[in-house]
Amino acid sequence: MNKAVCAIVAALLSLASATDAAAYWQEAAATQASVEDGQAGPVVEPVGALDGGGLLVDRDFGVQTSAAGLDRLVEMYQWRIRDGEYERVWNAARIDSTGFDGERRNPPFQLESRRWWSEQATLDGHPVDPQVLQVLGEWRVFRPNFTRLPLNMAAAFQPEGDGLGSAENPLQPQIGDLRIRWRELILPPLRGKVALRDGVWHLRPSVMPGIERGGTDDEALASAAGDGQGDVSPLSWWWLAVPLLLIVLLLKRRKTRRKS
Repeated sequence: MNKAVCAIVAALLSLASATDAAAYWQEAAATQASVEDGQAGPVVEPVGALDGGGLLVDRDFGVQTSAAGLDRLVEMYQWRIRDGEYERVWNAARIDSTGFDGERRNPPFQLESRRWWSEQATLDGHPVDPQVLQVLGEWRVFRPNFTRLPLNMAAAFQPEGDGLGSAENPLQPQIGDLRIRWRELILPPLRGKVALRDGVWHLRPSVMPGIERGGTDDEALASAAGDGQGDVSPLSWWWLAVPLLLIVLLLKRRKTRRKS
């Protein structure tokens, strides 16, 4: 076996070694993540988007969404005392007007705020633990389609901003007037934030209430481990290219010697 062939064999062995090393570090990162999440095997990362599992409906107003949560926020125009002075404000809870002047009393709420959570949300075909929705979900105001508004509500409310209002003149509301907005629950990408245990997606221990959303240790580990389909970091690819470059140089050198 001549020197060129030996060099090629050595380069191929180096290539295989580099590939094995990259695979080793991928598996090590996945194993470390699984240990932190209390799993016996590598962490399974979500691939698709969250499916809310059907429509959530506010039947009082015919408002619906396919998101994982629906929130109805009701505010009433009321009196309150601030720095010894009476003022009118929108507030989501009734302000106790006991002790106010007789002309400045707040009426009871005629309509309640309500919230609906999806009980059938799935991710990649597996159910999602409710805690995932409650911790990671973000409420965003949306403008519903009021084509299903019941006649009794249509008689009492009119479109106002992104929702409905009971004031005859929205620019001059009166004490006791209501305004209603709806919000839907939106979830960010869940890769690195959830782990599949016993067939259910659970919140990872490192992603708990009070911890800033965004980069987490689990995400860093997941990134190092790739997406489970044989990804290798850019640095690993650089080392894989070195043996191939050596092969090309050796063949070129051998061809030059033959010509001379």
